[in-house]
Amino acid sequence: MVNISLIPRSEFQRIQAAPLELYARLALIADMCRANTLAMVKRAGSGHLGSSFSAMDIVTWLYYHQMNTAQLGISHPGRDIYFSSKGHDVPGLYSVLYSLGIVPEEKLLKLRRFGGLDGHPDVGISGIEANSGSLGMGISKGRGMAWAKRLLGRSGDVFVMTGDGELQEGQNYEALQTAVHQQVGNLTIIIDNNKVQSDKQVREIVDLGDLKQKLQAFGWHVARCDGHDFEALQAVFEEFKTITHKPKALIADTLKGRGVSFMEHPAALKTSGGLYPWHAGAPDDASFTAAYDELIERVNSRLADLKLEGLTLQAVPPEEKSTVQTLGALNLLGEPVSEAARDKLAAGVSDEYVAEAFGQALVELAAQRSDLVVLDGDLAADCRIRKFELAYPDRFIENGIAEQDMVSMAGGLARQGLLPVVNSFASFLASRANEQIYNNASEKSKIIYACHYAGLIPAGPGKSHQSIRDISLFGALPNCVIIQPGTAAETKMAVEYCVNQAEENCVLRLVIGPSPRKITLPENYNFTLGQGVALSEGQDALLFAYGPVMLHEALLASELLAERNFSLKVVNMPWLNRVDAAWLAQVVSPYPTIYVLEDHAPVGGLGDFLLNVLMTADLLDGRKVHKFAVEGYPACGTPAQALKFHRLDGLSLGEQILQRSRGNA
Repeated sequence: MVNISLIPRSEFQRIQAAPLELYARLALIADMCRANTLAMVKRAGSGHLGSSFSAMDIVTWLYYHQMNTAQLGISHPGRDIYFSSKGHDVPGLYSVLYSLGIVPEEKLLKLRRFGGLDGHPDVGISGIEANSGSLGMGISKGRGMAWAKRLLGRSGDVFVMTGDGELQEGQNYEALQTAVHQQVGNLTIIIDNNKVQSDKQVREIVDLGDLKQKLQAFGWHVARCDGHDFEALQAVFEEFKTITHKPKALIADTLKGRGVSFMEHPAALKTSGGLYPWHAGAPDDASFTAAYDELIERVNSRLADLKLEGLTLQAVPPEEKSTVQTLGALNLLGEPVSEAARDKLAAGVSDEYVAEAFGQALVELAAQRSDLVVLDGDLAADCRIRKFELAYPDRFIENGIAEQDMVSMAGGLARQGLLPVVNSFASFLASRANEQIYNNASEKSKIIYACHYAGLIPAGPGKSHQSIRDISLFGALPNCVIIQPGTAAETKMAVEYCVNQAEENCVLRLVIGPSPRKITLPENYNFTLGQGVALSEGQDALLFAYGPVMLHEALLASELLAERNFSLKVVNMPWLNRVDAAWLAQVVSPYPTIYVLEDHAPVGGLGDFLLNVLMTADLLDGRKVHKFAVEGYPACGTPAQALKFHRLDGLSLGEQILQRSRGNA
């Protein structure tokens, strides 16, 4: 791992106290914050650099010059309020808040870690004014804050940052017209117009047209300037102070990746085949070093020109490994964990992706089905459907960041006899477009909904991206089958079932990352409606689980329990709301205790469905059923940290099962 350094807060205080011209001071602070943002994301192993860097000069201007927040304090009712609706740029905001002493250093070094800083904005963190969601919510929320200030007689303005691609989301336009009608004059939106979405240019996804004209048509006072020019920013915000009877909008023309030459748009597009590579994820060691050195050298060069000493950097200690922390913190009922168990926990990650298998299956099936069309919400790379886009461009529909519109369009496609496959992150698709999904289902046409990023893991982005409600939302539909495959092979079977066999709507719940282990299905396994398959044999208790993450933890628990002479049978149950009652009766018959491991909230998941079937088919017969599920809001952190917090890791599962078997539950 490359060495990582941080610019300590004392250096920001030194620059702030130096007798410098305003714009020179802010340019230094912005680049120093960029360097810390880069260090945070590299240490975390993930995060969003491109949009953090494009917004950095604006955020620096607001906190260091425009707003009264730092002077009054983050809890003062008369403070100015800033928050980011797009949310991806929160590592940059954390760096600015750290530089002002609002976010402590120990938190800064725990980006996307349990007890640290969430990967997207969360109000539980000092200085964060609003949670982010599936984009498009910020203008409405900012309007509510500004309206409340006016009603309560409080001073202070509300500033909301949006992305340009975010303006594809329809809620923005409801908020734009209502803010004018309600004369919310203490509201300002700033559009980070960096012209790039997740990896393509905005104009290639859904062109926004003439933004200034569009905003003016809604009645907003609109200005446009270079979002990296402090003098231009000052002129615009001075102008905005004179406008009190209507909301204001600044279109800030920025560069995605600003501050690092090879990360800046459009240069980054030219060197990467037209796809922007620095939206999400941590840079490799060589790229990190080159980017960090470029930022530090520029800051030091400016300091030398200003007759000031160069930066003093603070080395960041390496992060402890989660596996070691888990092993040290928890043993089964206080008994030592064997070396074999340690080896299982530290075995590494398999290279099997259910998402990759999903994308490949679509390409193969499209050759057989000319009616198969694929819809995307600006997530083609994450959802592994770029191969389909390239192979069948005439049957690939890019809808941009607009889940409700995309789902309703799919309904129209289905009514005309096509078979739409709708793709987005599960937390956005299942909840935001739920009414549209219900409407489609009521028409009795067939649509396949691919819910990527499903469940608790990965946990680094935080609760806005962790989908633990989708099974319950889709499960309420009478003509919708929900499937979560546990392996690449099972994924291909599931996609084939949804496309060629299912007569009702289908939901494929897909984990976005690699499987923690290679899960092997029996050679004679048939993917049969309502039936699962045993992955381990056991006589003492039965555990149902689904998906690669939960199956790994279930198998790990079975292996650890075997060392304690407790035999646990693990059944992979990919059908989350369909079950063959005769098969279930045969599977549960030897067991007095049944466990269900959920990658979902305890309400409305597989556990509830199995319990209903057991009751209806008169199969309970004194059996005890217990659910292990994601209680409360999902924790942010590494996979090991989040699983351990919710007691869903293999060690914790084994401990709980042993306790119950010994009558301590």
